[in-house]
Amino acid sequence: MLFTEEWLRQYVNPQLSTDELAETLTMAGLEVEEVTSVAPAFTGVVVAEVLTCRDHENSDHLHVCEVNAGTGEVLQIVCGAPNVRAGIKVPCATIGAVLPGDFKIKKSKLRGVVSMGMLCSARELGTSEDHNGIWILPDDAPVGMSIREYAHLDDARIEIKLTPNRGDALSVVGVARDLHAVTGAPLTLPAMDAVAPTCECRLPVKVEAPDLCGRFTGRVIRGLNAKAETPQWMRDRLERAGMRHISALVDISNYVMLELGRPTHFFDMGKLTSDHLTIRWAREGEKLTLLNETTVDLDPYYGVVCDGDRPSCIAGIMGGEDSSISLETTDLFIEAAFWHQTAIQGRCRRLNFSTDAAYRFERGVDFGTNAEHMEYITRLVLDICGTDATRVGPVDDQIVNLPERKPVTMRVARCLKVVGMDIPVEAMHNTFTRLGFEYTFDGETFRSEE
Repeated sequence: MLFTEEWLRQYVNPQLSTDELAETLTMAGLEVEEVTSVAPAFTGVVVAEVLTCRDHENSDHLHVCEVNAGTGEVLQIVCGAPNVRAGIKVPCATIGAVLPGDFKIKKSKLRGVVSMGMLCSARELGTSEDHNGIWILPDDAPVGMSIREYAHLDDARIEIKLTPNRGDALSVVGVARDLHAVTGAPLTLPAMDAVAPTCECRLPVKVEAPDLCGRFTGRVIRGLNAKAETPQWMRDRLERAGMRHISALVDISNYVMLELGRPTHFFDMGKLTSDHLTIRWAREGEKLTLLNETTVDLDPYYGVVCDGDRPSCIAGIMGGEDSSISLETTDLFIEAAFWHQTAIQGRCRRLNFSTDAAYRFERGVDFGTNAEHMEYITRLVLDICGTDATRVGPVDDQIVNLPERKPVTMRVARCLKVVGMDIPVEAMHNTFTRLGFEYTFDGETFRSEE
């Protein structure tokens, strides 16, 4: 599990240094494997605005730009990036700056034209592998501010190694919950306010295999703009957690998976050929072309979500190409399902690939928060891709076959004997409360409520 310190501290912010934070997580059972900086060391790079841009007279690929870097004078900078143009905000290395690799910026001449700095790409600053051109910043980026401060480049990436029984910690919120429990620092969770439906748009779902799907939550949203830009803060968090930016809708789904531990799947309703979805076990001889362009032979070992009766995705693992979303998608069906662990475990080994969704479903995903998480992802979709024509259907939440929650007991005397140290009963109360457990205590035994 990889995430940034800034992301974690948004939810719980104990008064600990980065090293102390890593040590605390490790001692709590979430072993920190590595802590790395978001960006390598460099100096002298600030937010700048390109005022004018013209072609270099002696080159077919260079451009001569006038740049405001907040220094009080307009800088002339020669740039070869294909995406440079007037009116954009970019990182600018001024004279005297030192870039990664001890590359020093000096006054220079390129094809006979003086250049007083360098407009930088994210790759040149070591923040990503994107080399398609200079790093274009949001329009509201303040000119003259250090790019390290603006883009939080002094943030740290934290990678934790989890045992198979800690599926609950495969999310930033899950890690925050544990950190809250061991430090007592206040925990602030994302708001899950309900989004009121504005239409009766529905896509009926038939669950024919309760041993495959225990809960299925879905929602229709129509009239979206899938070409909307992913907010920079979301892109930064995804990329720093090892996720590649694809499109706004895909990014939202990936973000919710990392933040809440909730894998979801988006269907393009314009590509569905039936008026309903069916959840069942696959049949011998069925085939499906997946999002990774692999065509797989199906059999009853795999669960499938079907467009009518035609397989459209492998349950809990990967969607199919036929119903995939694109930049042309306007009508969306969001799936947030609970797939039984035993129905997902082992399937990826046979397919010879794995997915982040399957990795979580194999270890167990919370089946009690589907509806709340659907509200949260709905809000993100509307905030980023919503239009004046957007209509939101009601949440369709089918509870089919959930695992039995048996009461758990812990005798204080037994706990002290096993742990081998004196733990005050009050400390036990505090820990269970911070973890959000509902329980009773009769003076000798803690018992979780059913």
